[in-house]
Amino acid sequence: MRLPVHIRAEIALALVALLWGGTFVLVKSALSDISSLVYLALRFSLAALVLLFYFRRETIFRLPARSFAIAALVGALLMSGYMLQTVGLLTVSPAKSAFLTGLSIPFVPMLTALLFRRAPRWQEFVGLLFAVTGTALLSWPGEKLSFSKGDWLTVGCAVAFAFHIIALSHFTKQVGVAPMACWQIIFGACFAALGSPLVEKPFWNPTAATYWSIVIGGVFATAVAFGVQTWAQQHVSATRAVLIFSLEPVFAWLTSFLVLGEVLTQRAALGAMLIMLGILFAEVKPQPTEGHPFN
Repeated sequence: MRLPVHIRAEIALALVALLWGGTFVLVKSALSDISSLVYLALRFSLAALVLLFYFRRETIFRLPARSFAIAALVGALLMSGYMLQTVGLLTVSPAKSAFLTGLSIPFVPMLTALLFRRAPRWQEFVGLLFAVTGTALLSWPGEKLSFSKGDWLTVGCAVAFAFHIIALSHFTKQVGVAPMACWQIIFGACFAALGSPLVEKPFWNPTAATYWSIVIGGVFATAVAFGVQTWAQQHVSATRAVLIFSLEPVFAWLTSFLVLGEVLTQRAALGAMLIMLGILFAEVKPQPTEGHPFN
């Protein structure tokens, strides 16, 4: 028996979180040999080529001007998140950056409620509380709570990622999966290339590991991941999507454990358990496709 489309979409988003979390160690190691936005420009350019080849029989170039504008907006939101995170990391520790970026989890339902007057279901609300608490336990570095310029930039990154998730859920059916998947990545690559000299000092000292990171990150963590996300978010609300994406740090730790032998602390283990409980709780009452807020 075939699963309902919204269940298949949720499983697909979980696989996207696995791809992002599973490639975290590879990307992190590559950034010692190449600056962040140069890496992103190359990674997104490769992903754009892969998506253009995959969707070569689709109508990608003959689009209304409005569809191009929407795809450009979605690509700008996506790359703005990466850029703000990159600049923030100049003064913010990686652990604190991960925690602040995780604020996109509560930002998505808050912004959805403001923009579309739709509050999360109570199951989703409780699930979000579990996920936010779990993310804090997994990533909070134990620093004193204070906000510097870098912290605020990283919060801006979380807002940009939240808007990106909301925009995909809202606009993909209007633009189409193939055009949205391709053009958001193409525009993202352009924004990364243009923004690199503005937000960092570009450098490029490639090794074999750097090339592998670009290939794996471009094909799997970008082309496949964002292509699948674009399709899935037609059938899953933005709130449900960001809840599933909270699995990413859990998958990142599992990769670190398997590849680097990193040990999970009791606090982090509790955080991972709360994230899993949050997602399971939100599934107490599955979301029917016709109940999607943007249909």
